Amino acid sequence: MSASQTALFRRLFDLTGKRALITGASSGIGAHLARTLGQAGANVVLAARSQGTLERYCAQLRSEQIGTEIAVMDVTDPGSVQAAAEAVGAVDILINNSGVSEQRMLMETEEEDWDRVLDTNLKGAWRVSKAFAPGLVARQGCILNVASILGLGVLKTVGPYAASKAGLIQLTKAMALEMARDGVRVNALAPGYTETPINAAFFATPAGEKMIRGIPQRRLAQPEDLDAAVLGLVGPGARATTGAVFVVDGGHLLSLG
Repeated sequence: MSASQTALFRRLFDLTGKRALITGASSGIGAHLARTLGQAGANVVLAARSQGTLERYCAQLRSEQIGTEIAVMDVTDPGSVQAAAEAVGAVDILINNSGVSEQRMLMETEEEDWDRVLDTNLKGAWRVSKAFAPGLVARQGCILNVASILGLGVLKTVGPYAASKAGLIQLTKAMALEMARDGVRVNALAPGYTETPINAAFFATPAGEKMIRGIPQRRLAQPEDLDAAVLGLVGPGARATTGAVFVVDGGHLLSLG
C-alpha cells in the first residue's frame, strides 16, 4: 500500500483508538462486524447473553491481536443493560445488532412472540442507545442500527420482524435528528439475506435455493459484503452522514412489492 493509499484509508476508515460495542456479537453478523472493526483498529466490546460463548470468541480475537472485552447483556432486560453500561463505560461506536424473528402468519402469531421480537429488535436498540448515550455524547461518537430490507419492503410470515425493523429505521432517523446537536451520528444498515452459520443449512434446501433465485444478483450476501458500508458509516470519513439508511442486498429490495 502506497503512502497516499494509507493516508486515504486513515482519513476515511481508521478506527485506531476508538472503542466499539456490538450487541448480538456472539455469532453471525455481530461476531463478524466485531472482527472487522477490530481489524480497522478499534478495541471491541462483545455484548450478548452467553458469557461462555463471548469468552471463547474474545480469546480468539485477542489471538489475532484485536483488543477485546466482553459485556454480558440481555437487551430486553433494563437492569442487565444498565449494569453493562456502568461496567463498560463510554464507547465511541455502538452497533445495535441484536435481533430475533418469528416466522408465521400474523393472525397466527401469539402475543408473547410479537412482544419478544419487538422488545429485542426495536425497544432493545432504544434501551441500549439510551444507556450508552452519555458516553457517546462525551466522545462525539456514533450509533449504527442493524435494520433489514424488511423494514423497507415486506414478505409473508415475517410481520413482527418487518414491523420491528421498520420501527428501527424510524427510530434511527428520530435519534439522528435529536442527537445531531450533541455531535452524535446515528445511521442504519439494511442488509438483505446474508449467509451465516445459523441459516446456511436452510439456504441449501430447495426452499432456500428458491429464495436465492428471487434475489436479482442470484446470490446471498456474505458477512464481508457488509464491511465497506459499516466502515464507511462508523468511520471518520462519514462525519456529515447521519439519519441515513444504507441497503446491502444484491438488489433484493427492488423485487419486493
